[in-house]
Amino acid sequence: MDLQMVTLAERPDLTPLLDDLLGTWPRFLHHHPLSTLFYSSVAPRHPGFCLVAVERGQQGRLVAKAYSVPVAWPPGTLPAEGHDAAIMAAAGDLLDGRPGLIVVALEVTVAAEWQGRGVSRIMLDALRANAARHGFGAILVPVRPTHKHLEPDLPLAAYVARTRPDGLPHDPWLRTHVRAGGEIVGIAPASMTLTAPLADWREWTGLPFDTAGPVHVPEALVPVHCDPAQDCAVYVEPNVWVRHQLHG
Repeated sequence: MDLQMVTLAERPDLTPLLDDLLGTWPRFLHHHPLSTLFYSSVAPRHPGFCLVAVERGQQGRLVAKAYSVPVAWPPGTLPAEGHDAAIMAAAGDLLDGRPGLIVVALEVTVAAEWQGRGVSRIMLDALRANAARHGFGAILVPVRPTHKHLEPDLPLAAYVARTRPDGLPHDPWLRTHVRAGGEIVGIAPASMTLTAPLADWREWTGLPFDTAGPVHVPEALVPVHCDPAQDCAVYVEPNVWVRHQLHG
């Protein structure tokens, strides 16, 4: 494959094409309010940390995109709120003018026709190299394991502990990170939280959401808690903290 990797700072003309890659996240997460904050307000102010891959000679079609953002977290910070904490920290840093101390990667999306061809690893390597070029020594990633949704009732820590005979993680996306030099350093038990009325959940999932308690939703990593008495349901997704140390 012959891919060209650029940042939106270098190619702002590609910005309108980003929404062409909707990714593989479940529909309900498209309504996550902090993600809306990130993509509408935070990410546009860090164009040098948004990477886009295009196939040479096909400049109007995106192969993949990868979002990251600098945050002013001191070394060793691993907030329980993971993904959401990174967005809130980045927004606060922009408001207060604080310089970033570490880069947090929040998304890697590959076009459907390019999946299974190693592009996600290329994007991960590009995120690492880009952060190093900006002078950062590490990247943190609140990883959403690819196959965890197949076992929603299994605690994430137990899922992460599962390895192959070669010692690498059982989960493909975690395995890609480890192969790229990442280290699994913790669990973010409340990485993404979404609370919405039951009518919204019914629309997003096609499920009745009429009984109190856990609801197994396709593509959700853990069950969604339904509370008909309050007319709402809450999804609290755990992610896995992976740290990539960088060397120039």
